[in-house]
Amino acid sequence: MSRLQVVSGKGGTGKTTVAAALALALATEGKRTLLVEVEGRQGIAQLFETEALPYEERKIAVAPGGGEVYALAIDPELALLDYLQMFYKLGGAGRALKKLGAIDFATTIAPGLRDVLLTGKACEAVRRKDRSGRFVYDHVVMDAPPTGRITRFLNVNDEVAGLAKIGPIHNQAQAVMRVLKSQESAVHLVTLLEEMPVQETADGIAELRAARLPVGRVIVNMVRPEVLDEADLELVRTVPRSSLAQSLSAAGLGGARRGGHAERLVDPLLEQATEYAERYALEQEQRAVLGELGLPLGELPLLAEGMDLAGLYELATELRKQGLS
Repeated sequence: MSRLQVVSGKGGTGKTTVAAALALALATEGKRTLLVEVEGRQGIAQLFETEALPYEERKIAVAPGGGEVYALAIDPELALLDYLQMFYKLGGAGRALKKLGAIDFATTIAPGLRDVLLTGKACEAVRRKDRSGRFVYDHVVMDAPPTGRITRFLNVNDEVAGLAKIGPIHNQAQAVMRVLKSQESAVHLVTLLEEMPVQETADGIAELRAARLPVGRVIVNMVRPEVLDEADLELVRTVPRSSLAQSLSAAGLGGARRGGHAERLVDPLLEQATEYAERYALEQEQRAVLGELGLPLGELPLLAEGMDLAGLYELATELRKQGLS
């Protein structure tokens, strides 16, 4: 199991939810995971029903079996201050630069540098060991940018090539890429069973593979429960309306006479069945497209009561059942 798990996906697919559930799943049986947020949206804090995350590693949950989930919201400006102190020992001078707006200016005009700082912080957590030589975190899960930006975000070595050919920035980018392109890492893509998210997932996988970044698996999120199977759908297409009305009447839903209550229910029921059949066919078509990508597939159910902390633990349990822990 890769120690750095990167989670991306098209906007609206629930990638942050999946990343959070994955962190919980990986923290079972006494393990410790770090859940990293890089987009500054504080989505992790909302999911775990806690206050906004600071720029420090903070325990936010206990997983089944006593494992722990820590979280970190990476601020690129503060990460750059850390970087300046680490390599240049600027200390107070770095803080003065921040007050003058130079730090924000640097991370804005040089997006490659910003990505080095964000990915570098996560990769440092992957490599970090305690005094006994053991890894501080068993796994690090990154809630990464959307699929359309994930390859460029992770491929920081190419991004900083124009900024620095040698020196600490270049060396940092090289160290980051050694982690990201190794067996220590895996990039998972979250999608829905809809045409646009599936197509963006396929495009994202092609880009990641072209950049030689390790693709993990596709996770299909918010899967609706199966109401009618193929045999049921065939009955919907072939059963006479009169037979359906008689069945409704036999079930106690009104008389069978023409114009009775049972007959008035036929058209709405057939309309719903037709809508379900169309959606079912679309979902099966998209499953087939995903199956052609040659990656392991996981599925997470649509939670009827919406997402809360209990739902997050439920999704974590489902991920463990599917071997993602």
